[in-house]
Amino acid sequence: MMLTEPNRKSEIGNQKSGEVVVSVRGLTKVFKDFWNRPKARAVDNVDFDVRRGEVFGLLGPNGSGKSTTVKLLLGLLYPTKGHIEVFGHSPRHVATKSRIGYLPEESYLYRYLNSRETLDFFGNLFHLDRGERNNRAEQLLEMVGLSQTRTRAVGEFSKGMQRRIGLAQALINDPDLIILDEPTSGLDPIGCREIKDLILALARRGKTVILSSHLLSDVEDVCDRVVILYGGKVQAMGTLKELLAAPDTLRITTPVLPRETMERVLEILRKDVASDKVRVDNPTQNLESYFLEVVEKAKRAAAETSGAQSGARVAAYLRGEEEGTGHTRMLERLTVPQAQPVAPATITPASPPVDEKKLESLTKSEPATPAPKPSPAAQEKPVDLSKADEKLSSLLGKPK
Repeated sequence: MMLTEPNRKSEIGNQKSGEVVVSVRGLTKVFKDFWNRPKARAVDNVDFDVRRGEVFGLLGPNGSGKSTTVKLLLGLLYPTKGHIEVFGHSPRHVATKSRIGYLPEESYLYRYLNSRETLDFFGNLFHLDRGERNNRAEQLLEMVGLSQTRTRAVGEFSKGMQRRIGLAQALINDPDLIILDEPTSGLDPIGCREIKDLILALARRGKTVILSSHLLSDVEDVCDRVVILYGGKVQAMGTLKELLAAPDTLRITTPVLPRETMERVLEILRKDVASDKVRVDNPTQNLESYFLEVVEKAKRAAAETSGAQSGARVAAYLRGEEEGTGHTRMLERLTVPQAQPVAPATITPASPPVDEKKLESLTKSEPATPAPKPSPAAQEKPVDLSKADEKLSSLLGKPK
C-alpha cells in the first residue's frame, strides 16, 4: 500500500479520446556528409502514437535523437525512411502547420523588437486581425509575467525571459498541438512551476502536448506517457505508473503515533521482515514546494523585485473562454441599459401666509403703453420690381 500526495496528472482531462494526433512508423533519419556517405543515424526505426489531450514526453541523453524527432514532426527535416502523420496529413501540409505551436530549444527572436511587437509579428503570420492580436498579446504577456517589460527590446532579455516570450509566441495561434523543446531551460523555479501548470491546463482543454526535456522531475509531474530514446532507438515506452512502480516495496504513511503504538507496529512487522529492512522516518516535501512557499511569503511581505514577475492565470482564450476585443467590450458596455440616477428628495417648505392687499395691487391691469413709432431712417421704401426686371433683361439680352 502506498499513500502519497495526490498525483497532479490525475487532473488531466477526461476529454482524452482515442483520436490519434501524431502517428510515427519506422521513422529513420540518417545524416550524410559532403560525399553523400552516412555520417550519423540520429533516429533509427522509431514507432509511437500520441493521442488527443495527452502529454507525451520525449526523454534521452544528449544526442539521443529527441530534437531530430521534433524537427521531423514539424516538417523541418525530411525522413530518410518511415512515415509520419500529424492530424492525418503530412507534416508539410500548410493547413496542418497552422494548428501547431512550437517552442524551439533555442529562442530565435528578432532582438530589436519588443515583447508586444514580437507577439504582433507572429500573430500576423497566422492572419489574426488586429483586435484579436492585441487581445491575445495582452493576455499572454500577463500570463508569462512580462507585462511590465513589454517595451524592452527582446535582445536585452535574459535567457529565462526569452524563454517566457518564446512560450507566448508559441501559443499566439491557440494551437491544437504544442511541441515544447526544453521549455523550462533557464527558468527560475517559479517559472518552471507555471510552465507545468500551463501544460496541465492545456491538456485539460483537450490539447496535445509533446514535451522534450532533460529535467526528469518536470516530465514526471506532467506527462501521461514517455518514450526513452538512446542511440536513436526506443529503449522504453509506457505510462509513468507502469515504468516507475516498484511492486516489491510498500510505503505506509500515518500521522504521528504515540511511542507505545509505534513499538507495537514495529514488533508486528519484525515478525515477518528483518529489522534492517524496516525504516521509519519523517516524510519531507520536495525542494520546489519549499522554494515556492518561501517566495510566496516574501510576496505577502511586499518585497520588490526588478526581474520577471510571477505570471497570472492561464490566458482566457487558452482556457476556452472567448473574450471579445476592446471594441466588442466597449460596445457591450454601451448597450447595457444604465440605471437612471435618482434625484435627491427635496423638502418643500411650508408656504407663508398670503398678503391679500399686495396680491390685489399686482393683479390690477395697467393701461397699455403705445409702441414707439419707427424713425424715418428705419422706414424702408418699397422696392420697384418692374425696374429691376428691366435691368435684368438688358443684361441677359432678352426682349423686354
